[in-house]
Amino acid sequence: MKNIVLYKKLSAELMTRLRQQAQVTCIDDLSADGLARLRDALPGAHGLLGASLRLDAGLLDLAPQLEVVSSVSVGIDNYDQDYLTRRGILLTNTPDVLTETTADTGFALILATARRVVELAGWVRAGQWRKSIGPAHFGSDVHGKTLGIVGMGRIGEALARRGHFGFGMPILYHSSSPKPEVEQRYGAGYRSLEALLAESDFVCLTLPLTAATTGLIGARELARMRPEAILINISRGKVVDETALLEALQAGRLRGAGLDVFEREPLPADSPFLRLDNVVATPHIGSATHETREAMARCAVDNLLAALAGQRPANLVNPAALEVVRTAG
Repeated sequence: MKNIVLYKKLSAELMTRLRQQAQVTCIDDLSADGLARLRDALPGAHGLLGASLRLDAGLLDLAPQLEVVSSVSVGIDNYDQDYLTRRGILLTNTPDVLTETTADTGFALILATARRVVELAGWVRAGQWRKSIGPAHFGSDVHGKTLGIVGMGRIGEALARRGHFGFGMPILYHSSSPKPEVEQRYGAGYRSLEALLAESDFVCLTLPLTAATTGLIGARELARMRPEAILINISRGKVVDETALLEALQAGRLRGAGLDVFEREPLPADSPFLRLDNVVATPHIGSATHETREAMARCAVDNLLAALAGQRPANLVNPAALEVVRTAG
């Protein structure tokens, strides 16, 4: 039987399925002790399954028999694809099952930030609600406002659908190329990034982290946004220059921001973002529902077992690795 190393907890059902088909080593946490156990297990590993751990060459060089890395995520920025492909190691992810849930999170941040839900709920809990509220506590409407989406993939389209049909929002988008089908379905308009930033009431980032998107939204881009606009980030923290964003928020050049991702996670308790009333900060909860996380784990298990059985996984990220495997064979 093949050897699988898990560095993520799975349900009893999925564990039973894996143990029926492979020898399984479980790393319960990624503390120093857990990482030491992981390193000890890598020499015998044929498959890895987990998330939220950067697997660099220093670790993977310890795994000479490795055939597949199955990530329980849609994002793959924790992996060196070139390295994996050169070694003929398949990389898989779970792109489809979290689309709707992550789009829900994006809209939750839009609504919470625009209507000041977190700020005012805290105000009520603190006993400050002593009379009817006035303009100082008003929020801004969401319905009918312009939604700009940067990155029109699956999640971007799910956001566009919610905005168009649910809130009557004009939809603008920026992507690597125009998406005629999205324009037809949701009346969306393609824009350059500069034009989208200038025209949108809400700017929602839903694009992957790559060399091209790192720092995509910096001081110059933020300056193009309207002072009453709100920035929503459900992609990756490093897509935004956080120093520039803080300055814009503190200076009142933006109405607010809804942030589910950060350059450094977990977000430090002394982060300046946490001192701003016009920021809603959540702990990377994009796909964090019981139903979706179980579906993601099931998809990752399917990918892993298919690869170890010599089949092409449904969600293969680096198909070029298959040719390396064939050549070596």
